Amino acid sequence: MRIDLFDFELPEERIALRPVTPREAARLLVVRPGEARPFEDRHVGDLPDFLQAGDALVFNDTRVIPAQLEGIRHREGAGGQQVSATLHMRIAADRWKAFARPGKRIKVGDRIAFGHGGNACLLGALDAIVEEKGEGGEVTLRFDLSGPILDEAIAAVGHIPLPPYIASKREDDADDRRDYQTIYAREEGAVAAPTAGLHFTEALFEALDRKGVERHFVTLHVGAGTFLPVKADDTDDHVMHQEIGYVSRRTAEALNAVRARGGRIVCVGTTSLRLLESAAREDGTIEPWSGATGIFITPGYRFRTADVLMTNFHLPKSTLFMLVSAFSGLETMRAAYAHAIETGYRFYSYGDASLLFRKEP
Repeated sequence: MRIDLFDFELPEERIALRPVTPREAARLLVVRPGEARPFEDRHVGDLPDFLQAGDALVFNDTRVIPAQLEGIRHREGAGGQQVSATLHMRIAADRWKAFARPGKRIKVGDRIAFGHGGNACLLGALDAIVEEKGEGGEVTLRFDLSGPILDEAIAAVGHIPLPPYIASKREDDADDRRDYQTIYAREEGAVAAPTAGLHFTEALFEALDRKGVERHFVTLHVGAGTFLPVKADDTDDHVMHQEIGYVSRRTAEALNAVRARGGRIVCVGTTSLRLLESAAREDGTIEPWSGATGIFITPGYRFRTADVLMTNFHLPKSTLFMLVSAFSGLETMRAAYAHAIETGYRFYSYGDASLLFRKEP
């Protein structure tokens, strides 16, 4: 499909730079494809009104790490140069894939010293060698440290990697370490938050418990590739970056039981949905699963798992807007986003949410 089919005009003032307080006070656009009045304006705190006993919410429990690193590149015969690196996938105890800037000037063999500008790591220098170089500024960094010691060093010198549309307007601060993390985050490894989950509070969990709605958790370590623009003109020519995920046997069996008794699976976030679709057989049975997924969902895809999707509002021409268009229908989602823009919904990671019901084939 042509990428321009997923384009729309978004006024800059619709981009949220901070979350609302409390989190469940964010607005919620309910979208029911095929109905006479497909849109309903509510708030996240109203979510229990749209669920019923026996339904199951599926959350991504990944935890964002401070994966934005600033350093100085050293090369024999050349002076030091400022370098930024956003870690996006761990591939070994001492190796990470990262997006580096300025990408064109970095070469294999370069040595980069991170965290030496007044925020030096107390554990020692956080240094790395550029081991490989790929396309689009992607590099493989081999650090001098390894395992838990490397994790501690990254936590000491790194910054929360705010999405580009926020980072271009303000610096990250102490509030972001709290705000850009779900209250149930526990598995460290993401460099971007599963942002639909940012709206949940203990009070909302209690309301869902009273309704008899189950909660289950999967893990997908969201990578920085989620922010990359689609440069192709056609969806057939776009290649997704891979992300590491896990679905436990316990969660798979619980979700299969939900479906067997007629309950609905409600994915909180596109990351949960993509992971379940990666773990599902053709008949919709969810299996225990682990590995890397680069699943790319566009209109025409046949969903096997989720009945409902809660998600924030996404970028024009992004793979995530393509996914929601596949879920609820392209024309429905174009109209829903036009309604959201016209009525003042806040977009992107710190913005409002939508509750999408699946379009029947």
